[in-house]
Amino acid sequence: MPVMRAELPATLYTAQQSRALDQTAIEQYGLPGFKLMQRAGHATFATLLHHWPQLQSLTILCGSGNNGGDGFVVAGLAHQRGLDVQLLCVGDDDFERKLRGEALDAWRWSQALGVEAQAYTSELELRGEVLVDAMLGTGLAGPVRGAAERAIRHCNRSPQPVLAVDIPSGLCSDTGAVLGMAVRAAVTITFIGLKQGLFTHQAVDYTGQVEFDGLLVPEAVYEDVPVSAFRTQTEDLAQALGPRRRSSHKGDSGHVMVIGGDLGFGGAGILAAQAALRSGAGLVSLAIRPEYVSAALARQPELMVHGVNSGQDLEPLLERADILVIGPGLGRNAWGDQLLLQALQSEKPMVVDADGLNLLAEKNWLHSARRANWILTPHPGEAARLLADDAAAVNQDRFASVERLQANCGGVAVLKGAGTLSCDGDALHLCAAGNPGMAVGGMGDVLAGIIGGLWAQGLKPVDAARLGVYVHARAGDMQAAECGERGLLPGDLLPRIQALVSGLHE
Repeated sequence: MPVMRAELPATLYTAQQSRALDQTAIEQYGLPGFKLMQRAGHATFATLLHHWPQLQSLTILCGSGNNGGDGFVVAGLAHQRGLDVQLLCVGDDDFERKLRGEALDAWRWSQALGVEAQAYTSELELRGEVLVDAMLGTGLAGPVRGAAERAIRHCNRSPQPVLAVDIPSGLCSDTGAVLGMAVRAAVTITFIGLKQGLFTHQAVDYTGQVEFDGLLVPEAVYEDVPVSAFRTQTEDLAQALGPRRRSSHKGDSGHVMVIGGDLGFGGAGILAAQAALRSGAGLVSLAIRPEYVSAALARQPELMVHGVNSGQDLEPLLERADILVIGPGLGRNAWGDQLLLQALQSEKPMVVDADGLNLLAEKNWLHSARRANWILTPHPGEAARLLADDAAAVNQDRFASVERLQANCGGVAVLKGAGTLSCDGDALHLCAAGNPGMAVGGMGDVLAGIIGGLWAQGLKPVDAARLGVYVHARAGDMQAAECGERGLLPGDLLPRIQALVSGLHE
């Protein structure tokens, strides 16, 4: 039986790449396809017993493809174990005639063991304590229809927990989009290659806990197939932010200038500046409306706060900064216009967020401002404005959208949302951390400040972006674990940020 892996791998794959991993293992390394299917079935059954150790009965819904073949193996193993197995075949009347290859072998194996199967109908009672979804795998291309649609609806109406095999049926494994309807799983176990769509867009509401088993595939298999994206992990942060020299001084950790905080939005600029400090920047300046200088100093006296009325006031301040963070609370009026233009003319490295992005789109400045030394951090709505698209289209394929954004804008593009993505044109990075409690005003301002603070400490732009996203998300998760998600505030993250960048996250 394959050994369960406690940690998810860092590498992510598309459906096509996952199939290439399977084929490489079979054709170049002599692993029979049915052997891999048996291992997948064993891994699934082990996962079932791990999560539900007192399990006595199972309902397994199988399609006619290889995903269904995995389910047939689970049915056979459960039957051998003495469990009450309800095996339901989801498809047309000629279900058995559609079985091919390894799926047919698995079907015959389960039938030889005495597993009883019946055709699925919506009138049937799903009698198992746990439901196993082995209907549709990673090859799904269009909306779910027919018997599969009815079975998915039936599963979602039922009170029992669902374990999904490889991917919840109805999800696109490349984008995380729901293709008409998808199974809501409590646990998803996926094999050989971690599918990129499991961690972004709508998928995060359907996968439950994601687990992985490599099925004892030789490591050499992975050398022959390119990776689609990389999942940012805690060890990445530790490697990038090593211990400081004892002789370090504040100048070694960079000077960040946050530009923002128009009338009515002063808190955004203050939060971004505080986050830059807490992420380890040596010096942080804040250029804000004069009306908020006293409030900013009262909130965070370590800041160097400057009241500015125009771009002319900002110009001499820019010379001192290593990294600019512009956009939090910037507004979309003349004051914000002037400050953004002045910042762009300085050609300083910068993080552009919020209204900085909106102004770039509204004023058609994006093409002329395109550069390599900036990091753009839009949410889907802001990304849509930059791409002259709509937010739904951006979210429908977030991987393609962030790549398009980076190609259009240069530098590093960060597409925020469930499964935030960072792209520098060479690689894609995904952050699977974070929680719904972080959907509150001001969180993006904190993220912009973290990224600016990390960049100022000498990280490469893409590392500042992807690790800033990770620190932000993990800080939110740490706070939510202690105090809950509801009512979580951006300011609550500040001490967590310090702990994370100092290696005190465990």
